[in-house]
Parts: sequence; structure tokens; C-alpha cells
Amino acid sequence: MSDRAHLARLIADARRIVVFTGAGISTESGIPDFRSPGGVWSKMKPIQFQDFVADKNRRREAWARAFGGVAGWVGREPNAGHMAVARLIAQGRASAVITQNVDNLHQSSGIPADRVIELHGNASYATCLECGERHELDVLKTLYQATGDLPACRLCDGIVKTATISFGQAMPLGPMARAEAETKACDLFLVLGSSLVVYPAAGFPVMAKRNGAMLAIVNREETELDGYADLVLHDEIGPVMSAVAPAN
Repeated sequence: MSDRAHLARLIADARRIVVFTGAGISTESGIPDFRSPGGVWSKMKPIQFQDFVADKNRRREAWARAFGGVAGWVGREPNAGHMAVARLIAQGRASAVITQNVDNLHQSSGIPADRVIELHGNASYATCLECGERHELDVLKTLYQATGDLPACRLCDGIVKTATISFGQAMPLGPMARAEAETKACDLFLVLGSSLVVYPAAGFPVMAKRNGAMLAIVNREETELDGYADLVLHDEIGPVMSAVAPAN
């Protein structure tokens, strides 16, 4: 049996799949990853959360990046891998997507927002750090370009930040709890495009396996959990997922 046929069989036999995605699923949409040569952090240093809050100059730098799109995290279209995952959700094969990505492409592929658990937030909008009010980036950008003032909350005048989880910022308790519950409830944990080196997120595949689920990994490069998985495919995600989760 080929690896793709084996993965198709695991998907067919599963009663409840959880899909876990990392940067590798979105590179096929033209979004750069974070840590590889040529990735986002090789071109610019991340701004620590504490520095963003304490220093107006760092906030201005962060907003210049966000409004200029230099990270390249938003504005792309979902690819074949995203669409295959959306089919698994629509068919009731998968219960949720746990993602390390901030690009909103799972939602753009048609997956309901309440089925996408974002561990590292979302770069397509902003929130107030004080009251949690949501702010749309195009509105903030227009005001910033007109006045030069740093974005502030329209409700409480608090500091506004893109809705991503920055270095030094606490992981979101709600999404982490939901991810744990989904992980413990699944019988197939499918990793797509994650190097599985960023914790605590990378602990979920281990949690699933220890709880009795099958673990399958599709990633172009080796991961630290390859030897722990039931099936590993070092391959392109779009072609693999299109083959194992074809459109009806």
C-alpha cells in the first residue's frame, strides 16, 4: 500500500479527525513561513509583546509592518490543501482545525470560524488589549494615514494590536482549552505543514497519540515527531490532500 493510500485509509476509518496545521500548508499559497532561510524572521526581527506595549516607537514600527504587508501573512487565497481540509469539515469527517497560522485562510476556504481554533491569533484584524473590541485593519489604516496617530480603541482608548499572539505574549486560554478538548476526543490527529518545534502547540500531537489516536504527519521536511507517528509523508500538502480527500 502506498503512503497516500495508507493515509486515505486512515481518514476513511476515522470517526473523528482533528487537523493540525502549520506554516507549511500556507506556503503553497505564497505566504512565507517563519523560521526557514528566507522566512519572515530572517528578514525582520519579531517585536516582543512587552516592547510593543511599553514603547510607542516599537508600536509604530509594528503598525508600519502591518499596514505595509511586509510580513505577507494576509491577502492570499486558500490552496488545494486548505480546500481539502474544508471538505473534511463539511463532510463531518473532521471536527475541528487547530492552526498555528494567522493568515485566515481556513476561514477563507469555507470552514466556519467556530471550527477553526487559532493558537497564535489572526493577522487579518486587530483587537484592543484593554477591552477586547475588534477593529478592522482597513479602518485603522485609513485613520493612521490621515492623522499619523497610533491606533487606539474607539471604545476605551486602549492600545490596539493586530490579533496575533506575539513573542512574550501569553497563549490564549480559550483556544488552548478547546484545542486540548478536541485533541483528546479525536481518533485521528492529522498534522499538515508543521515542523512541530513550537511549544506548547507542538504538544498536541503527543497528547493525541497518548490518548489512543492515530497520528499522521504530512510535511515536506522531517519533524521531531516522525518516529512517534503512525504514518509520515514528506510531500507537498496540496497534492497529497487532494488525493486523499477528493472533491465529490
